[in-house]
Amino acid sequence: MKSSKIGGQAVMEGVMMRNGSRYAVAVRKEDGEIVVKTEDYDGVMKNKKLAGLPFVRGVFNFVDSLVLGMKTLTYSASFFMDEEEKKEAVSSEKKEKRDSLLMGVTMAFSIILAVGLFMVLPYVISSLILRFTDSATLIGLLEGAVRLGLFIGYILLISRMKDIQRVFQYHGAEHKCINCIEHGMELNVENVLKSSKQHKRCGTSFLLLVMLISIVLFLFIRVESPLWRVVIRVLLVPVIAGISYEFIRLAGRSENPLVELVSKPGLWMQNLTTREPDASMAEVAIASVEAVFDWRAYLEENFREGKR
Repeated sequence: MKSSKIGGQAVMEGVMMRNGSRYAVAVRKEDGEIVVKTEDYDGVMKNKKLAGLPFVRGVFNFVDSLVLGMKTLTYSASFFMDEEEKKEAVSSEKKEKRDSLLMGVTMAFSIILAVGLFMVLPYVISSLILRFTDSATLIGLLEGAVRLGLFIGYILLISRMKDIQRVFQYHGAEHKCINCIEHGMELNVENVLKSSKQHKRCGTSFLLLVMLISIVLFLFIRVESPLWRVVIRVLLVPVIAGISYEFIRLAGRSENPLVELVSKPGLWMQNLTTREPDASMAEVAIASVEAVFDWRAYLEENFREGKR
């Protein structure tokens, strides 16, 4: 298997696929029509040499995923506004400025909330047992257990929402499309549906790896000041993200047994964030892929003899 280097995410009733600086969003409207929008996105870091450095690139890639994710989710949601919301829409110029500001504020708040919830709160909770033990190792392990529990609990909670379940189906369709072509099959509905809904380059695997690496890293970082413990945890988030990204990048193109073993927890977690899509969802995902990726040329180059 050779990595196609394409990736994406599920949106409301659709899929976004990105190939380099080009991305496409395919959305199925309420009348059944599939609308495909393609645009360029160069990323938040304009210095490509800096943005391409190992370990550093993971941080910028994460930020780009958040920015593009918010943008494409907002776009897909616009197809399902009710009549009252459409009447209240402002002029396109004002709306663009308003949406950009809102997206920036929302993204900043989301990052702060995520760092607080998954990095700081577990430390605060684990510190409550200081009255019972002074073992830094035990407290560190408890902190890690709380962090994992919050993460898995959050996924389980949102997975009960009906709208999120459909998003998770489109998430499965996204993975199936990538797996289909990366395993040498022609991109059609039949082949997509029989492909795996798990993929090692998934964002779910990335986030779980962030949690696991943080547990190990924080066990070896010991300072006396409670304030500095919190500060260090926050400052290390970009470092952990960079390490996690490099492993996910490696996993996407490697079949090494050790890499496969380390990837298994993330693949297991994807059972919570992906669902089996139906044929109509596969059609949407295929439309998104074909708008930015020449899968026929990819198959010809990498599967000349084994292409099906």
